[in-house]
Amino acid sequence: LRPSITTFAAPRSLHSRPGRGGVKKFVLISTDKAVRPVGIMGMTKRVAEGLLLSLNGGPTTFVAVRFGNVLGSDGSVLPLFQWQIAKGGPVTVTDPEASRYFMLVSEAAQLVLQASAMGRGGEIFFLDMGEPVKVLDLAQNLIRLSGLEPGQDVAIEMIGLRPGERLNEALVMDGETLLPTEHEKVLMVENHRLDAAAFRQDFEALRQLVVARDRDGAIAQLRAMASRY
Repeated sequence: LRPSITTFAAPRSLHSRPGRGGVKKFVLISTDKAVRPVGIMGMTKRVAEGLLLSLNGGPTTFVAVRFGNVLGSDGSVLPLFQWQIAKGGPVTVTDPEASRYFMLVSEAAQLVLQASAMGRGGEIFFLDMGEPVKVLDLAQNLIRLSGLEPGQDVAIEMIGLRPGERLNEALVMDGETLLPTEHEKVLMVENHRLDAAAFRQDFEALRQLVVARDRDGAIAQLRAMASRY
């Protein structure tokens, strides 16, 4: 897959006075892949989080939410496993030790609504998703729920991690502190490392590289920003 970069520049309307056509609250949908990212998607999400934090302080309230894997959503492993089981297998798993955090669509929607209600600006929220689940266990349980036996009726094939894919996911980075909120299942991430002025300088450099269509330079800048902030 060829990496792509999408930049975001906050429109003037985001900073307009609420009630006069401006946006009162903006919620960014982020991902746990933004934590110590290894792939382009995770890096862009990490930089997007930093951008929202750097915009904090104006009339618009900017908050972000980090999701794990939303079961049943587009791109979720669940529909893939169900399709593979329906056609008789094999069910493909990257690694026997690979694990992910999973949440339901209803939980994801709840998190967005809670973040919108509780956010005062500059926060990153995520839902307490409990312990990570091994992807192999999920595949085996789905096969059994289909009335079949893993390895006997439906084979499970280990295909190895893909480029930019991690064995396990994390929810917070070094330098981030987890804080409780008024909702027992919703946690807030406090970032102590973001220098808003320095970030905006780096972001402008990234924007110029994209405008110049300097793909290698933009990816290098993106990677540096994702690890720096």
